[in-house]
Amino acid sequence: MAHPRRASENASPANPLDAPSPTIIEVAADLAGQRLDRALASSVPGLSRTRAQAAIEEGHVTVNGRTARSSLVLEAGMRIAYAPTPAPSRDAAPTGPQQAASGLSLHIIYEDPHLLVVDKPAGVVVHPAPGHPTGTLVDILRAHAPGMHGGEDPARPGIVHRLDKETSGLLVVAKDAASHITLAQQMKARTMVKRYMALVEGQMPIPEGSIEAPMGRDRRHRQRMALVSIQAGGREARTRFRVLRTVRGRSLLELQLETGRTHQIRVHLAAINHPVVGDPVYGSLQPPLPPRQFLHATHLEFAHPVTGDWLSFDAPLPDDLAAFLAEWDPQSLPS
Repeated sequence: MAHPRRASENASPANPLDAPSPTIIEVAADLAGQRLDRALASSVPGLSRTRAQAAIEEGHVTVNGRTARSSLVLEAGMRIAYAPTPAPSRDAAPTGPQQAASGLSLHIIYEDPHLLVVDKPAGVVVHPAPGHPTGTLVDILRAHAPGMHGGEDPARPGIVHRLDKETSGLLVVAKDAASHITLAQQMKARTMVKRYMALVEGQMPIPEGSIEAPMGRDRRHRQRMALVSIQAGGREARTRFRVLRTVRGRSLLELQLETGRTHQIRVHLAAINHPVVGDPVYGSLQPPLPPRQFLHATHLEFAHPVTGDWLSFDAPLPDDLAAFLAEWDPQSLPS
């Protein structure tokens, strides 16, 4: 069996807070012919296949120096590098809702013994990640519901899907493992409905349509996503859009995700030259600018994981985006 090793196992780290050194796995005969995610999970102690797939998707795994898909079939002689994200300290004191997100409290839209739906404010990271070990939505949720669990990653208890830090809006969170599994299955089957509102640059050429373009990690800028062909490791991505109003060189859109890739809406809109207004990564930042990227998760529908009842929720534009839209064009405010 292959034995993983640390790339710098003989060197002393310069700073104890530095991220862990990558684990290097040389593919021998026993791993040849296996999928990348399965081989990674079997070679790294304590790493589940689900977490291995997430690490691959997030760009923390390379094969021969390049990112790859979970389904890549390995060949003998390949070199896998896995760079785990640092885990949050177990000694850190728990933070309450006020401490966890700079004075922001948890805005609960719906709650029962199995799940809750929250309206995430902008500026809050959903779960611990490099550069954001604390002060996340997960910290607020843990303070609100200490027994919450679900999912295979203890750093992300109950998290079914995510929103970017500067994107506000609706998220469903599972309180128990069974509910998490059922909700995750709905995500995978694409029966969960997620709609967003965005203000974009330019006038859309058609009143409604879809953007279909596979996506993957940007090879030059690892914190960004990009259009990447399926052959080069990209994953299928599809976004539907409908124009609500166009005025003064900008369009207000309703968007529905048919897949859930990282930064999907932002990348797809930028790819057709209609980036989200105020997007500092994929946009052009043409004034006047809103206080942050104009993207909000407005609508969420799914089947209750226990009762099977169909649940539907709406979240109006938050004050910062509503105020900007009212100033830009009062008639653009949705009724």
